[in-house]
Amino acid sequence: MAQARLVLILALGAWAMVLGPAAAAPADVPKGASGLPVPRFVSLKSERVNVRSGPTKDNDVNWVYTRVGLPVEIIAEYDNWRRIRDWEGGEGWVLHSLLSGRRTALILAPAKAAADDYVPLHASADRTSAVTARLQAGVLAGVKHCADSWCRIAGEGFDGWIEQDRLWGVYPGEKVD
Repeated sequence: MAQARLVLILALGAWAMVLGPAAAAPADVPKGASGLPVPRFVSLKSERVNVRSGPTKDNDVNWVYTRVGLPVEIIAEYDNWRRIRDWEGGEGWVLHSLLSGRRTALILAPAKAAADDYVPLHASADRTSAVTARLQAGVLAGVKHCADSWCRIAGEGFDGWIEQDRLWGVYPGEKVD
């Protein structure tokens, strides 16, 4: 029975990967073992998170994250384990207790960006508003609010509004309160 459950959960995860992140916003998103939507974004709660090849401690550790608050996408659930995907597309299994519901995001590089291009952070949710900071790709931010294709984010030394498509850690059109 447990094996059949794992197959179902893995199939749901594969279905989510086929549909992609944009499929996560509607209310009819499948629910995982936790009763929460899958896929969904969360963040790492611990400064050391082992990512395993399967959903048990007997499986090999493929790599270790060492950055608290890093956003990851849960794409499948099995018991107390969550299959996650990171911003680079890497996937693996982690214990649910190492994840937090706190929303964070990584700044994405502008399209056709040079290595030294920065993403503008605005005073309000409007491209014509004052630019309060310029952020490099890879900067980690807390997500405070998202609506109408803009998100208010904050981090060490910055707080402002950014276009939602400049973030990895929120779905296109997703509302975050």
